[in-house]
Amino acid sequence: MTDAPVAIDREKCRGCTKCVKGCGFGALSMDAERKAVCDAAACKACYACVAACPFKAISQVKAKIYGTENIADYRNIWVFAEKSGDEVAGVTLELLTKARELKAQRGDGCKVCAVLLGSAPDPKAVETLAAYGADEVVRAEAPSLSEYEAGSFVEAVARLAAKHKPEVILAGATAIGRAFFARVAVKLRTGLTADCTALKIEETENKDTGEMQMLLHQTRPAFGGNIMATIMTPNHRPQMATVRPGVFKAVPCAGRAAAVDEVLELLAPRVKRLKSEKKKDEVDIASAEIIVSGGRGLKSRENFEMLHSLAEKLGGTVAASRAAVVAGWCEAARQVGQTGKIVSPRLYLCFGISGAIQHLEGIRGADTVVAVNSDPSAPIFGVADLGITGDALEIIPALMEALQ
Repeated sequence: MTDAPVAIDREKCRGCTKCVKGCGFGALSMDAERKAVCDAAACKACYACVAACPFKAISQVKAKIYGTENIADYRNIWVFAEKSGDEVAGVTLELLTKARELKAQRGDGCKVCAVLLGSAPDPKAVETLAAYGADEVVRAEAPSLSEYEAGSFVEAVARLAAKHKPEVILAGATAIGRAFFARVAVKLRTGLTADCTALKIEETENKDTGEMQMLLHQTRPAFGGNIMATIMTPNHRPQMATVRPGVFKAVPCAGRAAAVDEVLELLAPRVKRLKSEKKKDEVDIASAEIIVSGGRGLKSRENFEMLHSLAEKLGGTVAASRAAVVAGWCEAARQVGQTGKIVSPRLYLCFGISGAIQHLEGIRGADTVVAVNSDPSAPIFGVADLGITGDALEIIPALMEALQ
């Protein structure tokens, strides 16, 4: 059929049926003349039949691509500069460090730019952004940007991106980043990959056009962390992604940033924040230097409580695997892993954690990992700098006694 994703050259077709056998969706069949035909409604455009045909009788039908016009006009890597109080958020500095790597991979005069929103100039923030790799700071000022409000932030970033045409925009997968960044992507009619664990730029073939492009490879866990999916945005710009805090290391560098000032006229915010209050029991394990973590192997809430005493002696923070959180031994704010927090402490001590891939992804940034588990084949030993095969319920009291 003419509207099918594949075209069949009836002169070349020999009726071998290899394409029929190779189609996993039952879209191909043989007609009365022993020629292959395709059911457009059943075809899923997997193109397995193209590779299966030994006579090159089947080819892809290129669909019209509806993407960003003049993609070549888009340049530079932008990082949304989130602030925590009066300070630049740590995830912003991590992303600037990563953006420097992406800049080197991209080449071609690419710049790293930080996007700073506010109601007044902030020289201190500009200096901090420059110290972590920003070549340029785009400072947007408007009365409604004095504090975070989703609608104002969406409008500001979308306007700046439409004017300056960045090739890539990155933001932290924080409460603020998650709340407004996807809406920016919708306004710009482009894609967004959330919670990335790896980013790189390399020359890649555009499967739709066959052209070679420098594309951002955005890798994130999928199917509950059982596979890692690499996503690209070949036909739309900018390419947008969010990254959880702690995935990358923040490394300062010597540099100075040029400031580009933009005074915006935005609508008054729809929501007014009267006050903000941090929960008394709220913890930030992502910024902890020493973490003592426990899992299912501790067997009970009472046993898990021993970790708090150990963490106190070490000057550290208690964390947990998903299994321990599900069991009710620890609050969700302390969960480490892809569905919890990504951490990068100097020391990560874990007891009774087997090391599921979701948990291992959460501790990739740790400098030193010490693992205690009774199973010598536990996956956690594959990443541990020091592994101890034994009963955590015996080792924890012995360790506390030694520290005492």
